[in-house]
Amino acid sequence: MMKLSTKTRYGLRALIDLGVHYKGRPILVKDIAKRQDLSEKYLEHIMLILKGGRILRSIKGGKGGYMFLKDPSEITVREIVEILEGNISPVECVDKKEICDRSDNCVARDLWSMLKERINEFLEGITLKELIDKQIRKNRERIIYYEI
Repeated sequence: MMKLSTKTRYGLRALIDLGVHYKGRPILVKDIAKRQDLSEKYLEHIMLILKGGRILRSIKGGKGGYMFLKDPSEITVREIVEILEGNISPVECVDKKEICDRSDNCVARDLWSMLKERINEFLEGITLKELIDKQIRKNRERIIYYEI
């Protein structure tokens, strides 16, 4: 089974949370961790990876925290996944042909290569901004539902 790690799942949740709650000021990791029910220490590790991937920047000091380095409309889910997960391949031989003598003549490898392409196209077609906007809509629907 091809599974994304908790690092990727939590990282995407944290980025969506950051986008939903961003009001022009940096957001503290502890606030995101609390809202998302995540370990603050683990989330800090993830945020540092995203900072290194040039999605986030950190601000030090009393009014510090994390902000987006670039606009969420310019960040694709594929970019986030690749920063946190590395290359997305369903099987190793798709990216490392040399590990199998049959790679050049293997229909199964061709299938896995096509799957990788489709996954990448799908993830490339979704921006972080779209997910943030969708979360904002879901939050509003939940509030309206509970107010009735």
